[in-house]
Amino acid sequence: MLEIKNVSKSYDGKKMACDSIDLVIEKGDIYGFIGHNGAGKTTLLKSIAGIIDFDKGDILVNNHSIKTDPLEVKKIIAYIPDNPDIYDSLTGMEYLDFIADVFDVEPSTRQRLVEKYSTMFEMSAVLSNPISSYSHGMKQKIVIMSSLIHEPKVLLLDEPFVGLDPKASFLLKEVFRDMCSKGVAIFFSTHVLEVVEKLCNKVAIIKQGKIIANGDTQNIIKDETLEHIFLEMTDEL
Repeated sequence: MLEIKNVSKSYDGKKMACDSIDLVIEKGDIYGFIGHNGAGKTTLLKSIAGIIDFDKGDILVNNHSIKTDPLEVKKIIAYIPDNPDIYDSLTGMEYLDFIADVFDVEPSTRQRLVEKYSTMFEMSAVLSNPISSYSHGMKQKIVIMSSLIHEPKVLLLDEPFVGLDPKASFLLKEVFRDMCSKGVAIFFSTHVLEVVEKLCNKVAIIKQGKIIANGDTQNIIKDETLEHIFLEMTDEL
């Protein structure tokens, strides 16, 4: 589904933000991506989404390269950044309609999914309000809703739980599980290691641009906690 093949990226030609990264995220995976600030997580996610270019390697989604066939890739992925910077002058509904138009979502499907997710995330009452009036958590919810409205095959998220209240976080995890049961591949970064330990079937740990561990979560954790493994591998213990 998502193949990251020997991807490298440097912003200054010296220090590697991503260094020869190889990962495969398969259908039905909930794949956690962890590392310190500045380790390369956001760089890799933005490279997969086609937001920034990379220097070496390739990224394939359903065998389409983000370098040579970016539109085909972007049709079937969704990306949620770490900061929900969206169009403050639009209402929530106008923003959802805009995203649905971009992805050519049929009106009946659009209506069904907007009703589903606005009810789930308790946003129905504020969809007619301007986004400028939203709190950070509400903006995060509307961005999440917009990423789900075209039913992506690959979902990329950078710190998706930041700003969400406990109920919304729980519901988002349930959405993840439901999507993966239908074959969607989810790849997300987070500093909340407990979420990865309990939610993700696979995990990758990145340090200074290099993947230092990846695979089945339980095989990596064994009889310890992910927090202990992470701190040990990143020389914090």
